[in-house]
Amino acid sequence: MMFIDRIDAGRRLAERLQSTRGSDVVVLGLPRGGVPVALEVARALGAPLDVIVVRKLGVPSQPELAMGAIGEDGVRVVNDEVARHAAITDADFAAVEANERAELDRRARRFRGDRRRVRLDGRTVIVVDDGIATGSTALAACQVARADGAARVVLAVPVAPPGSAARFAADVDELVCLATPRHFASVGQWYSDFSPTTDQEVVDCLADADRIVSAGGAGGSLEHDEDVQIPAGAVKLAGHLAVPRAVTGIVVFAHGSGSSRHSRRNQFVAEVLNRAGLGTLLFDLLTVEEETDRANVFDVELLGRRLIDVTRAVRTNPVTDGRPIGYFGASTGAAAALWAAAVLGSDIGAVVSRGGRPDLAGDRLAEVSAPTLLIVGSLDEVVLDMNSEARARLRCETQLAVVAGASHLFDEPGTLGEAAELARDWFVDHLG
Repeated sequence: MMFIDRIDAGRRLAERLQSTRGSDVVVLGLPRGGVPVALEVARALGAPLDVIVVRKLGVPSQPELAMGAIGEDGVRVVNDEVARHAAITDADFAAVEANERAELDRRARRFRGDRRRVRLDGRTVIVVDDGIATGSTALAACQVARADGAARVVLAVPVAPPGSAARFAADVDELVCLATPRHFASVGQWYSDFSPTTDQEVVDCLADADRIVSAGGAGGSLEHDEDVQIPAGAVKLAGHLAVPRAVTGIVVFAHGSGSSRHSRRNQFVAEVLNRAGLGTLLFDLLTVEEETDRANVFDVELLGRRLIDVTRAVRTNPVTDGRPIGYFGASTGAAAALWAAAVLGSDIGAVVSRGGRPDLAGDRLAEVSAPTLLIVGSLDEVVLDMNSEARARLRCETQLAVVAGASHLFDEPGTLGEAAELARDWFVDHLG
């Protein structure tokens, strides 16, 4: 036997992965058996741990033959060659996907509960299993991780059959495998203890990983991570406050039209900032009732005044009191951030706009004193022109950063990660 149990395998696998420590890494365990192995890897690397729940989409007449795979958030990978050869219609595919999607969602809820997913955009993702037999599930997981925005995918397993590297070459950037024995019959034969992993053990592993982060075992551990209600004039706005232990500044997010504190993109950026020692406040600029009137979404003065009220609340909060404050705005939220920064002057240490509409801040642009970074995708040509014109009207320290290959929503793999890193560096430099 090569490994005592999955914990032993995970610790030995982590030794081989030490070169990834310190980079922007997330570890994903394949439920169920891969998660205890992944926990030891995440613990050793100081990286966040999550599960990657995938479902293979089998050809109806040959369920073992995969014509694709699905992951969370609607991610779908299609094997066009298999689907074409099996004469799969759109209706056939949709029926199979609907059945598997229901099971995927059920499993994800069972394993993760209310725990927030770790975002993959622009990050190095290490997919971990307790071993490879046929490899079809691990392959689907790697494909889904890539489709979900991972910049680099590493598949890490303790044991696999000979020739596995060639099978995964097209879908992973690196395969890390401790052993590929010649006489391979099954994964379990290489463990002294290969008892089944239960659903509850998966849940416990994720909870253990969270406790490690809270205790400072991973970078950017949070001292406060809570939902809040923020007074703004006659209303209260729902938000989420995350403050690392060694916080250097607070970044208040101003969401764009049709967005909210639940924005997947802004949550990802917030996580990047948190790991750099910056606190974040994501909140809704409008109440649910106010959002029904589209005029409110583009009322920059209303949004700017809301942002000012929230900023004053942050300043009086004992958790954040005394920390430098910056604004991160997207779309119309960027205009609100610049409008508020112009009013508050030196009280705001820095502003970052991602895919924003700074032009909507109008005459207030010339009054902004906070150092301002404008981030725009190279494919977002109309907004890029608007940002170039707005930059010429700013009188503060300013920079225009163009992310190559990015469209307005930064949906392309790696582009949101690059934007988040630009924002992180700007805030660290100007709020630190």
